[in-house]
Amino acid sequence: MATISNVSRREFLTTIGLTSGGLVLGVGLARHGLTMAGAAEAASPHNLNVFVSIDPAGLVTVVVHRSEMGQGVRTAMPMIVADELEADWARVAIVQATGDPKYGDQNTDGSTSGRNFFKPLREAGATARTMLEAAAAQQWGVKASEVQARNHEVVHAASGRRLGYGALAEAAAKLPVPDVSTITFKPRSAFRYIGKNLPMRDGPDIVTGKAVFAIDAKRPGMKYAVIARPPVYGGRVTTVDSAAALKVPGVERVITLAGTPPPAGFRPLGGVAVIARNTWAALQGREQLKITWDPGPNASYDSEAYRAALEGTARKPGKVVRNEGDVDGALAAAAKTVRADYYAPHLPHAIMEPPAAVAEVKGDRCEAWAATQDPQAARNEVAAALGIPKENVTVHVTLLGGAFGRKSKPDFIVEAALLAKEVGAPVKVTWSREDELRHGYYHTVTAQHLEGALDASGRVTGWLHRSVFPSISSTFAPNVTYPDGGELGLGFVDVPFAVPALRCESGPAEAHVRIGWFRSVNNVPHAFAIGSFVGELAAAAGRDQRDLLLELIGPPRHVTPAVVGIKYDNYGAPADVFPIDTARFRRVVELASEKAGWGKPLPKGHGLGIAVHRSFLAFVCTVVEVAVAADGRISIPRVVTAVDCGLAIHPERVRSQMEGSAVMGVSVALYGELTFKKGEAQQTNFDGFELARLTDAPRAIDVIIVDSDQPPGGVGEPGLPPFAPALCNAIYAATGQRIRRLPIGPILKT
Repeated sequence: MATISNVSRREFLTTIGLTSGGLVLGVGLARHGLTMAGAAEAASPHNLNVFVSIDPAGLVTVVVHRSEMGQGVRTAMPMIVADELEADWARVAIVQATGDPKYGDQNTDGSTSGRNFFKPLREAGATARTMLEAAAAQQWGVKASEVQARNHEVVHAASGRRLGYGALAEAAAKLPVPDVSTITFKPRSAFRYIGKNLPMRDGPDIVTGKAVFAIDAKRPGMKYAVIARPPVYGGRVTTVDSAAALKVPGVERVITLAGTPPPAGFRPLGGVAVIARNTWAALQGREQLKITWDPGPNASYDSEAYRAALEGTARKPGKVVRNEGDVDGALAAAAKTVRADYYAPHLPHAIMEPPAAVAEVKGDRCEAWAATQDPQAARNEVAAALGIPKENVTVHVTLLGGAFGRKSKPDFIVEAALLAKEVGAPVKVTWSREDELRHGYYHTVTAQHLEGALDASGRVTGWLHRSVFPSISSTFAPNVTYPDGGELGLGFVDVPFAVPALRCESGPAEAHVRIGWFRSVNNVPHAFAIGSFVGELAAAAGRDQRDLLLELIGPPRHVTPAVVGIKYDNYGAPADVFPIDTARFRRVVELASEKAGWGKPLPKGHGLGIAVHRSFLAFVCTVVEVAVAADGRISIPRVVTAVDCGLAIHPERVRSQMEGSAVMGVSVALYGELTFKKGEAQQTNFDGFELARLTDAPRAIDVIIVDSDQPPGGVGEPGLPPFAPALCNAIYAATGQRIRRLPIGPILKT
């Protein structure tokens, strides 16, 4: 099996294009069109390109421009190309792209890799296949319609002649590029790789310890650094005494880094860096620093007091962002009114591999090696910090040992670059677990207020939902107190319910920490509140929660939210291609509940809960079975998840992401909370911020992947949001106890 390597575009073209006489294919990703370039004429540097090449030996090389963090992108994206190309999977090599706008959008975030690049990568493979067939037909003097590419060869069935891709690559590169409209794509029935469970290309290296993560990166003469950062967001160094630190064996220098006042964006927080000959010495040196801090503007931040303020705001009328029908009239005329308040706290990413980066600065050039979800953002920020052209910055992407959104924020890479310039040698910056929890970009804290109107027959006639949370935009711009349309479109204004009167309102909230995107972002708290409230409405109406949920979803139709004063962008996708489709909502609810045995008797202390949510263009329903012991201890015998993500490119990875979402959902629901006092994070390691252990994990996780011809949607993020509300509804079914605040805790409090 070919290895996966990191190379720059220039190195790639030199290796497989400019001197090999092979075929080099550029895919115009910015406009989803195609361009082709032969060996002597590489694609225009003004295009945004992913390259596919075939060398004279027949090796197909695919440049993967997205980051691998367990979701299987370095397998799935080459699968798409190889399938349309009719390539032999054993003869496909993978190259990891560096950060460069020529490759298109490289931000591995928002579950966009499959859905954004499925079509252009198919075009790349099909175009190359068409040109190889044309080259063979020309050589044999037959019509192109008489030949066919099959498993790395072009075959002329009538004569039995065949030529391998390597033998045809040079001739194919000299042919005119066919118009995309003239290319024949494979029918789904002919797919060899797409939709199949191929092993992950990185799997063997990961399980045998050969895989290279950011923490493994090394450079000759490299120094090691850890940084003491301000304990309060926006703080700065007042004085530093480094005498004791410099006496630690291995410590070489202590450097003060300038801080960045809020809003900090992707810039470093500043602090005091200890430079040493190894990471252990740097950590020990940091312990010996004597620093006084000016805590800055967020010194009084107390998360418990802040919660009370948010909840007070959520109970007051806010800015209307969706409005349909007469909600006030429906509530006034209701036979029964249900009101509930929900709260979800700050969450850190708690990634397996904390941030790490290596940087080397030579003159006006910088080269970095990092676990980054967005190498282009890293490139731009490093260039700005060093005052050099971004073209002079190269960012190599390693494997990511977990990310969940944290590693799309390149502040840690900028730190390494600034220190490398100051030291005059390559520098590796390592964040400890304590650093990651105390100085991260946190999932926003959210307070929500809901009111529902029920008529005499138990039907929901009115729905009011208010959501209040500090916005991610506050990390990048001053004086931001309201969320933007993108955040409000994450499971809030796009609720699909067929209710005659429905209104969504947003309230103001000031941020006191760095707010950043977290797996599924605001869908997590919004799904928690909406899914839980559906359960509350069902209980108040004396109805089965699944039946009421299906009634709320209503008949098959496409929902267009009546938004007010905001832009609902549908995750950046066209609504006609990726509609809010209630038939798909209904389908996953029916599949998950049927598989879970909905309605069948359960043992005493057991309960089933259900929730459904659409996020990142995928529809997910989760049913949780919970068992609550006499002492209140919670266990989860079974989870059933049905997911409709459109065409599943790599089903094994889809299943894996849903299973991982269930385990992460347990962590979020039972333990996930970061609190602050006097501006400082109170949980600094896994003794205070707990994660789900093996004993907490669901005993069984069943995943149903809906067979679909719809375009691929998101996969990495959509599995998480419905878990917590399904669990809370299950707890109510088992005990009669209603949960409105996360985390629940591993033992129910009575």
